[in-house]
Amino acid sequence: MIELRDVTFTYEDAAEPVLHDVSLTMQEGELVLVSGRTGTGKSTLLRTMNGLVPHFTGGELRGDVLIDGASVAGVPPRELAHLVGWVGQDPLAGFVTDTVEEELAYGMEQLGVDHATMRRRVEETLDLLGIEELRTRPLRLLSGGQQQRVAIGAVLTMHPRVLVLDEPTSALDPTAAEDVLATLARLVDDVGLTVVVAEHRMERVIPFADRLVVVEGARVRSGEPADLLVDSPVAPPVIELGRLAGWSPLPLSVRAARRRREELRARLGDPAGRRRRDDRALLLRADGVTVTHAGVDAVSAVSLQVGRGEVVALMGRNGAGKSSLLWALQGAGRRDAGRVDVLGEDPASAGAGRARSLVGLVPQTAGDLLYLETVALECAAADAQAGAAAGSCRGLLDRLVPTIDPDRHPRDLSEGQRLALVLAIILTAEPVVVALDEPTRGLDYTAKAELRTILRHLADEGHGVLLSTHDVEFAATVADSVHVMAGGEVVSSGSPEQVLAESPAFAPQTWKILGDDWLTVEQVAGALR
Repeated sequence: MIELRDVTFTYEDAAEPVLHDVSLTMQEGELVLVSGRTGTGKSTLLRTMNGLVPHFTGGELRGDVLIDGASVAGVPPRELAHLVGWVGQDPLAGFVTDTVEEELAYGMEQLGVDHATMRRRVEETLDLLGIEELRTRPLRLLSGGQQQRVAIGAVLTMHPRVLVLDEPTSALDPTAAEDVLATLARLVDDVGLTVVVAEHRMERVIPFADRLVVVEGARVRSGEPADLLVDSPVAPPVIELGRLAGWSPLPLSVRAARRRREELRARLGDPAGRRRRDDRALLLRADGVTVTHAGVDAVSAVSLQVGRGEVVALMGRNGAGKSSLLWALQGAGRRDAGRVDVLGEDPASAGAGRARSLVGLVPQTAGDLLYLETVALECAAADAQAGAAAGSCRGLLDRLVPTIDPDRHPRDLSEGQRLALVLAIILTAEPVVVALDEPTRGLDYTAKAELRTILRHLADEGHGVLLSTHDVEFAATVADSVHVMAGGEVVSSGSPEQVLAESPAFAPQTWKILGDDWLTVEQVAGALR
């Protein structure tokens, strides 16, 4: 169905190609997972399949790309819309109409499909994706998972042979992500669609994948997931645990790993408890914070505290109120009731500069904070504004994603690279409390491990860290306490062992396999030393 023959692609002014002599084949009716380090070329590889590379990106493409036996190299995206459906990282940014039904019909209108066929396909797609009740809903009022399913439906109505998705679950809570992936698996099984997915949270996709493509810089490997995961540079916790235990073949699912856990549990003994501190000096205290939008409480009388040296995680479904709460605490967002105190000051009453030094917030749309022409200029400005030594911001960036060209325009970076740059900019200022909204979106496992080290270092130096995340694996490794939100309220609070293990939706893979307060592969590795 999809064949790449000796494909090499080089961006304009780049010294080296991002893809070099790539040859691979993907069969009809396969679900293909594309993985690799942040910035290694996964999105570039996907974009060769629908003409975005090179027609949108510029640069030089050599070799050939075939879809269903026909060459599409050099064909512009608009002429491939009926053949290859594309769903990007931010579905809302790709919507062009106002309601679900209008969005599903829009692509067919551009292709000149007759009205009767359009009506039939819209109905079929609403039923296939389980979104019939959303038919007349405004797109901007949908949850993240609903928006992602509508984005998929908008390309499915054009009856493509191939569906390509770039990080489709990166902004979704675990339940919404499972719904989207179950939808993709059903499309493969029931419709025979070829689905290609780039995803950093591999634990979500591996159980569904027929083929794995590993992008390692210009080198690309393709094969059975079990074979490539033996030495893949990125791997989900279940694979890391299997490597640590010496299991062969490696288990690809929690269910398969659980069948082999008894021998490992016997070697481990009892898990060591985490270091607890109940005497932390308070840095941030929020009491009764309420945020109201259009007469509805997005945040309802929430109270929480962040202590010196503490990492606090906010979790919950899409639309639970986490982002609204973070903006209210930072001072730049709406707050209709309640008090916020950071070292005796209310950020909302302080000037913008002082508020950022009290609570530095990395927003979910991190690119909104980037305004200069190059990465180097952004880092230099961050150093100057923070009064930090020259090179401080770049040093933090290199710890997260070390391969970013300093002369690249920030808008030309991948989603994960832009996030890493904004993280470095905010962290350079070392605010009293660092707040992060979905900080692992677009980051691979290695980058997330480095981010964890940076955040723990900040905490050890006396800062507070407050992060909103759907990434249960990251929360398990970094958080001292967890608050789960639903309907604008905090419904559960406690240690990671208490909160994450209570819910099947939020439990990390290691706990699902081993239980007994084993939350992370790092804990297991420490016990086996």
